[in-house]
Amino acid sequence: MSVAASRRRGVFSGVNRFVEYAGGLATMFGEVCRNVVTLNFRPSEVIRQAYFLGVESWTIVVLTSLFTGLVISLEAASQAVSYGLSQFVGGSVAFGEVRELGPMLTGIVFAGRAGAAITASLGSMVVTEQVEALQSMGVSAVKVLVTPRLLASFITVPMLTVFADIVGVYGGYYMAWLRVHMSPYTYWHSVQTTLIFSDFYKGLEKAAVFGVLVALVAGYEGFRAEGGAEGVGRVTTHAVVTGIILIFVFNFALSFVLFP
Repeated sequence: MSVAASRRRGVFSGVNRFVEYAGGLATMFGEVCRNVVTLNFRPSEVIRQAYFLGVESWTIVVLTSLFTGLVISLEAASQAVSYGLSQFVGGSVAFGEVRELGPMLTGIVFAGRAGAAITASLGSMVVTEQVEALQSMGVSAVKVLVTPRLLASFITVPMLTVFADIVGVYGGYYMAWLRVHMSPYTYWHSVQTTLIFSDFYKGLEKAAVFGVLVALVAGYEGFRAEGGAEGVGRVTTHAVVTGIILIFVFNFALSFVLFP
């Protein structure tokens, strides 16, 4: 076989894998949507998953956002004051945090913590044949295992983003005060004059999409587990990496659409 033919075969194989993967995600998402529309899920399980996936991720999300706000303000405050632009520091921190960094970093942290937990849990159930037992009884594994987790992610990631936005903006204020002794009025007036409410809720829309993406990829990868503990570890790693990549891709697409 020639080199060119081998390359074409490799390209076609890659395209086939991509289409198969995208089709699998779309099929699972369609089934989840049907379950949600028909209320074919247990609310108690959604609440339990929301606590496990969302509430228990609160600390790492807040810490990540806090230090992000501190770093942005640390870099911006000194330069802004030296150029006489101190009135823009608060606005720049809040603008970047609310529209981009808050939702995106929350999604990434959620993928690393909650996404990995979902994939590992479902993968373990697959390799121990618990999912097969559910299917043999005529129970939909997507209904029982994926739908509550996806709904919980859809709800909790925007809630975590609210905390991340608040903590990031306040962290920026603390660093601006510590670094250049910026007055509260200068910082918060800049925030108020720069941000509008649509920036905030559009950021939450992005966060909701990121939550759905993470749960969907994690559930799909979990069902693909095979080969015991090694296989579970492999699909967990793949789920986290794929989820983070999709967050970056969709962050760009959503920013392009929501903030023209």
